[in-house]
Amino acid sequence: MTKLYFVRHGKTEWNLEGRYQGAKGDSPLLGQSYAEIEQLATYLKQFKFAKIYTSPIKRARVTAQKLAASLDQNVKLEINDAFKEFNLGQMEGMYFTDCERLFPEEVDAFRNHPDKYDATKIGGESFEEVFARMTPKVKEICRRYPNENVIIVSHGAALCAEIRHLLGVPLEQLRAKGGLNNTSTTILQTNDGEHFKCLAWNKHDYLKRKLDKTDMV
Repeated sequence: MTKLYFVRHGKTEWNLEGRYQGAKGDSPLLGQSYAEIEQLATYLKQFKFAKIYTSPIKRARVTAQKLAASLDQNVKLEINDAFKEFNLGQMEGMYFTDCERLFPEEVDAFRNHPDKYDATKIGGESFEEVFARMTPKVKEICRRYPNENVIIVSHGAALCAEIRHLLGVPLEQLRAKGGLNNTSTTILQTNDGEHFKCLAWNKHDYLKRKLDKTDMV
């Protein structure tokens, strides 16, 4: 069976400031995030990994590179566009509070009612478009590594949506379990690359600090 370890990138300056990053926006990892990636690696060292895949966006790519170096497993890293964050159009770089004021319906739908989200209103990417690029790549990875462990480093909104989609959760219920914390791990298992079981959701108990609302998206 394949086990997929989905990792959200380390916490960034814009995460701390409460700003949307998206696929084109980006900000540096916080200094503390490097120590937290080490803490993640300490947890993951108990498993043997065949490959690490990562989004090309710097906050995820740096997280993956630091994680790969800290695992001491000589595991290869592959950058793939399939694992980029949602394109959030006009909201990228904006503070959450400003987006809630300017785009109240879109923000509420994106966070709470994915089935009602109209990405065209902000020039962004729909949930269906994210699934269309992520799901085929995930299934390809499962075919390539049918009996191994694989790490996928990506982003909070994209990972939350894709993982729930892989589990067969309807669009309107995608956010029912909440979001994912920075440097968290969610583990899925599959025997056939089509049917998935969740072994761990948003695991972050290896981090040595108390998390707050700015850690989750």
